[in-house]
Amino acid sequence: MKSAVKEFLQSLVIAGILAFFIITFVAQSFVVDGRSMANTLQDGERLFVNKFIYRFHPPERGDIIVFTPKGSPGQKYIKRVIGKPGDTVYIKDGTTYVNGEALEENYLPEKMIGDFGPYEIPEQSVFVLGDNRNHSADSRFGSVVGFVEYDDISGKAFWVYWPLTEMRIIDHQEYNLSFEN
Repeated sequence: MKSAVKEFLQSLVIAGILAFFIITFVAQSFVVDGRSMANTLQDGERLFVNKFIYRFHPPERGDIIVFTPKGSPGQKYIKRVIGKPGDTVYIKDGTTYVNGEALEENYLPEKMIGDFGPYEIPEQSVFVLGDNRNHSADSRFGSVVGFVEYDDISGKAFWVYWPLTEMRIIDHQEYNLSFEN
């Protein structure tokens, strides 16, 4: 009996250490709070974030990332990367431009209202926007989010696991921009 209890406790400690390692360095769960990423992600969906990927390369345009915003240090936000270091981003007549080239964004639920920018993205930072632009606090608003520094990024969202009926791999956008060829 003592042997079974000891073995159970050892297994529990090993599982705890393994879970701590995975959550700290590899992947973490995140709950979508709000509608800023609709229709791509819905309020209340639970997803996993790859915390490991950006140790090897910086975020790319189109990646959906989880980060800590400057204006709300105790919170985590989820948005799409639009601009990388050195890019100039602006929004005119509901169309987003990166370095003067219009992005094709067929994932947006509605046309964005208003003109914004230009924003010049500093080194070691990205410019992020919610997919539901008219209902998103993002890099357009410097006092709330502003530019997201690499150190503030938790990771790249990759898999929705809840609700079970909506389980899926997250679709990250690839933009065909002429200046990247």
